[in-house]
Amino acid sequence: MKTVAFVPIKTNNERLPGKNTRPFSNGKPLISYILETLSKVPEVDKAYVYCSDESVKEYLPDGIEFLKRDPYYDLQTTSFNEVLASFADIIDADIYVLTHATAPFIKAETISTAINKIKNEGYDSATAVLRKQDFVWKNNRPANYDPLHIPRTQDLEPFYIETCGLYVYKKHLMTEEKRRIGDNPYLVEVDNIEACDINDRADFEFADMIACGMDALSGKGAAR
Repeated sequence: MKTVAFVPIKTNNERLPGKNTRPFSNGKPLISYILETLSKVPEVDKAYVYCSDESVKEYLPDGIEFLKRDPYYDLQTTSFNEVLASFADIIDADIYVLTHATAPFIKAETISTAINKIKNEGYDSATAVLRKQDFVWKNNRPANYDPLHIPRTQDLEPFYIETCGLYVYKKHLMTEEKRRIGDNPYLVEVDNIEACDINDRADFEFADMIACGMDALSGKGAAR
């Protein structure tokens, strides 16, 4: 089954302009993290950056291709499903792997697991989720516990939160149904680091601390 990964990118971000190519304090651009990871996933046959701005080409490592998209897909009024459907219209595949530069710490092993669950176990899609067992409130009331009988947190019913960092789906879901999660999805549990998702400056600064900590653990920090 042909498996294609892609990273949709726009450069006119509102909350943090230029965030996708913005470097961490270690000098490494944000976009480099997910592209290097995709290069290590053996199940991926091809990987693309899908962007209207050709300046991102300078950030692409070997093995990652640039696919130019219409600036229409950068508009705030354009739905994200339109972006995904347009890619599927251009690039044919049996399985699509959607990742984001703003989720820099997703692991290659996590992506492989998601792909293989679809290839070998009958799932039609997969997405990265963060498992949470916390006291949740909705509409000003507890949603998952009785305040008169407070349980241990480990006994609470868990919630699974989409991290937005990884979606893997079969072709027909996008080309025929225009969605990235099917009726039989596999939920790939990730930890808090993999779940990191960068939307604004505070998110970026938090991710920067993670990146620097990872560098220190690997010994890279000593060289700076």
